[in-house]
Amino acid sequence: MTGASSGIGEALVKRFAAAGWQVLAQARRQDRLEALRTLAPDKIIPFVGDVRDYATCEAAVQSALEHFGHLDAVIANAGISHRALVEEVSLHVLREVMETNFWGAVHTIKAALPAIKARQGYIVGVSSIAGFRGLPARSGYSASKFALNGFLEALRTELYGTGISVLIAAPGFTRSEIREKALTATGTSQGESPLPEAQLMSAEAVAEAIYTAMLRRKKYLILTTQGRLTVWLNRLMPGLLDRLVYRHFAREAGSPLRQISGG
Repeated sequence: MTGASSGIGEALVKRFAAAGWQVLAQARRQDRLEALRTLAPDKIIPFVGDVRDYATCEAAVQSALEHFGHLDAVIANAGISHRALVEEVSLHVLREVMETNFWGAVHTIKAALPAIKARQGYIVGVSSIAGFRGLPARSGYSASKFALNGFLEALRTELYGTGISVLIAAPGFTRSEIREKALTATGTSQGESPLPEAQLMSAEAVAEAIYTAMLRRKKYLILTTQGRLTVWLNRLMPGLLDRLVYRHFAREAGSPLRQISGG
């Protein structure tokens, strides 16, 4: 489990541990992982490591095998976001988002694949509605999730008939730290969320939905009515959705789109 120190990843660790699974929880923040471990010391193994480094992901898999003897599931969840116009965002910000969201998932899954094949297990990639519909001022985030979806679809097809399931999980807006830590055009943290976090879907509800979909060996999980409607409209009426999405994100507090609209 990557991205385990907060948000959806933390909620997933708790959900799996509560169901009796042993979980290797990987993230970069050791203090968060140690606190998580205290909730179920016999179930949760913390592993401090950056998914952007493939050797680290290989070491994480090896640690899981040493502790558990086998690996039944791998969940690539680690991710970061950004908020800036394409015209203004630094290229290093786009690369950092892609390195974490796409390459981090690739590293995680590729390192775990032999062990997962041995158990006919589960592969889960935590994507986003932004992987089905590009979101303004989040071009790098959207690109990373589109790339992740394509990678997972290709992998699922390659594994056809092997008994391994591949789930693309696409949460909608979820209460988490991702918007507070989202990168600005220069790469600094945004610092606060532009959305009413209390009104968003909880990380625990997302974790429950992902856990259930994984066990049912579903191929896709698209969460929230708004998310499903967005995917549907983008297929059937992309022009209309351009207008609706623009208006929605232009209303955000401090939206970069206001520079264009003059709002």
